[in-house]
Amino acid sequence: MAKRTEDKDDAYFTDVADREPFRLGHTMEVIGMSPDVEPRDGILMRVKEGRRKSWVPLADLEVVSKNDPNYWPVREHVVWFPHQ
Repeated sequence: MAKRTEDKDDAYFTDVADREPFRLGHTMEVIGMSPDVEPRDGILMRVKEGRRKSWVPLADLEVVSKNDPNYWPVREHVVWFPHQ
């Protein structure tokens, strides 16, 4: 499980993030990873929120549980990845 803690969109200042899936503050299940790296977004993760599926940049996510073995590797990537 991961929570979206970053979003390049302007949703920070609106209530759009509350209503739309895969947005800032939402928790979702990570179900896969793209084999390609996008120049702008880096590594994309396949995520599921409810019955919907989408792609979210790994650098926008935080692993929910600090006890999860993926917590620190994802955290290090988020700190390292150059947000634009």
